[in-house]
Amino acid sequence: MTFTRYAIYYAPPAAADWSVFATQWLGWDMAAGQVVAQPEISGLDLAGITAVPRKYGLHATLKPPMRLAEGYSLTDLQQACAALAASQAPVVLEGLHLARLGRFLALRVSGDETALGRLAAACVRDLDGLRAPAPQTELEKRRAAGLTPAQEANLVTWGYPYVLEQFRFHLTLTGKLPKAELPAVEAALEAHLMPLLPRPLAISDIALVGEDSDGSFHLIHRYALSGTAVE
Repeated sequence: MTFTRYAIYYAPPAAADWSVFATQWLGWDMAAGQVVAQPEISGLDLAGITAVPRKYGLHATLKPPMRLAEGYSLTDLQQACAALAASQAPVVLEGLHLARLGRFLALRVSGDETALGRLAAACVRDLDGLRAPAPQTELEKRRAAGLTPAQEANLVTWGYPYVLEQFRFHLTLTGKLPKAELPAVEAALEAHLMPLLPRPLAISDIALVGEDSDGSFHLIHRYALSGTAVE
């Protein structure tokens, strides 16, 4: 399969109960590369609620989607990912909780995020030499949302506003919802997903993913984090 862009994700373990449910909730299994049946939950139009995040799969972005720079291949990126993973230690987090990000719902980190921030920053910095500059149209689309000076600086330097100090780890579960619909969707997730979430949460690998011609993301390979933790 040919991919148009690549990204580095945290992709939850495919066999974990919470990951299985959340993957079905979204309706796209990026490891299998196929649509999956969504659960039927009374009163919810789950297909509509998850239409925007579905194609990305269940994930938290560590290195935002990028095109490869001229002269680089997927093999080069795979080798860089392997070297990156070998230099980074696994990260253990207190857990996850359901949060509103504006009018989106997502899973966010509970507790200290310092080690997670270091991992995400390494993904952004260490792989950036393989990234082609973002097209001007994409940059302008980002700016149209309204950026702070720090976010604009990130956009110019790294091709994406919300990295490094602006990074916020999250696993998106919905698109932008009308305010009146948020409580019912929150209640469904609290009932079905929250009891399954692990405490603590261990991040033991990073996932290289690729975007197909239809805009859906596929898991290419997981790389185990085998470096030494920073004291």
